Amino acid sequence: FKEKTNMNIPKPRETYDLVMGDGAIIRVRLHGNPDGPRIFIGNGNGFAVDGYYPFWGPLGDQFDLTIFDFRNHGSNPTALSGLAGHSYAQMTLDLERILKNVNDRFGKKKNIGVFHSMSGRTAMKHAVELGFKWDALFLFDPPNVPPIGHREYERMDLFEHRLHDWAMQRPLRFEDPSELAEQYKATRAHSSWVDGAHELMAESVLVREKGGGGWVLSCPREFEASIYLQAMTLNLWPTALEIGGAVKLFGCDPEARGAPGPAFANKALAEDGGFDYQTIPGTGHLMQIQKPHDCRQGMIDFLIENGIL
Repeated sequence: FKEKTNMNIPKPRETYDLVMGDGAIIRVRLHGNPDGPRIFIGNGNGFAVDGYYPFWGPLGDQFDLTIFDFRNHGSNPTALSGLAGHSYAQMTLDLERILKNVNDRFGKKKNIGVFHSMSGRTAMKHAVELGFKWDALFLFDPPNVPPIGHREYERMDLFEHRLHDWAMQRPLRFEDPSELAEQYKATRAHSSWVDGAHELMAESVLVREKGGGGWVLSCPREFEASIYLQAMTLNLWPTALEIGGAVKLFGCDPEARGAPGPAFANKALAEDGGFDYQTIPGTGHLMQIQKPHDCRQGMIDFLIENGIL
């Protein structure tokens, strides 16, 4: 795969709005090779899927890409159900509806799920509760929280509560996306993204204020903060057998300086649950836009090894 140095996302070959069970709208975009296996790609909490373009852009040469933001993120409008409907339980139902609709609308084919962080946890919950619907599932650094008393519980409890407190202090508005891009660059956790990714992500998570003044977060900070606390109550620490299919877990590097809680939690989950597991050396939580080539290659290797490609 060639790295994308151009951060201008091509126009989707098709875009449509899909209504969820509670009336929320998810904007589905189709990119890539319509004759290839289908990949569904989702975002992490507080981010937007277009910001991951350095990762998913090159996949379009070989794969049929279904790109979407989870509810209340990115290009989606804020759901009328508000904060009450912004839950892992609802997002799990959303994922089922999206998966079924795309296959009904465009024909069934090989389905590969690629989900980061919050969407990865949603995909795990979906598989455990509603059944494994994929030919392969890739989970990029989901913030897995082990049971109370587990060797990694306290570290994840601290991680999620710190993120909740940070999210609640996020600015309500920005004069320009470049302001948020500079904040990303100044943060140790995000400073090592590939060139151009900071600006792209900032543009992807912000929307114009009504009246055209400044810019506001597409996912309101209260919504983002709530997901961090919900992570602590999911009671989701499955084995690979409970996921029920070809699944690979990617974790950020536990040996990297300042490694976040999920680096250790995912290593522990792999050890406890028998997951096919890979860490990308030198990466943090946003590994897909730190080392996109390595992340793609880890996926392709797994697909070939399992006879899916």
